Amino acid sequence: MKKKILNGIVLLGLIGYTTVVHSQSTTTASFGIKGGANFSNLYVDDVDDNNVLTGFNLGLFVNMPLNEVVSIQPEFLYSQKGAKLSYNNALATGEAKFRLNYLEVPVLLKLNVTPNFNLHAGPYIAYLVDSKVTNETNGGTFDFEQNINNDDLNTFDYGLSGGFGFDFSTISIGARYNYGLNTVGKKQNIGGTTYTFPDGKNSSVSVYMGIKF
Repeated sequence: MKKKILNGIVLLGLIGYTTVVHSQSTTTASFGIKGGANFSNLYVDDVDDNNVLTGFNLGLFVNMPLNEVVSIQPEFLYSQKGAKLSYNNALATGEAKFRLNYLEVPVLLKLNVTPNFNLHAGPYIAYLVDSKVTNETNGGTFDFEQNINNDDLNTFDYGLSGGFGFDFSTISIGARYNYGLNTVGKKQNIGGTTYTFPDGKNSSVSVYMGIKF
């Protein structure tokens, strides 16, 4: 009888220890690096012929669990956005690339639907580092590349992010959509009329892979 009681106490102790370890492992903050590709565009009310511009995103993330299901994940990213415009007219055929490079900070609420699948959403704010326009024609006659004066563009962008991901022991992969709420260009008054150039807002789909330490 004493042996059975002792075995029962040991078993309960092991169960309690396993529960504590599991709880601690699922509620401990973790950090890592992540990177991937951006497929960006500018959405404009009266223009529908912008094409997707491919860029990249790279940065750091911190995941702070609130419990086993919900966590907060801020990120610090270098992210390329913009748009590509293809044209074909009497003067030339080619494409112009309008590239915007941001330091971006999304703060995401992450919901672990299963141990390996999550949904996440939240706001982001971004700081414009630099911008560039590139024009390439088939004949090379009108090729050029130049920086854009940042005084003509809004320094900050902000918007909403949402997506899904798959988490494994040290690797995570996923996809996310970023919807900008601020116009890329600043409002300017010319001849009594207010213009915003460019009057589009950022729109991008990101795919990524992260490594957790």
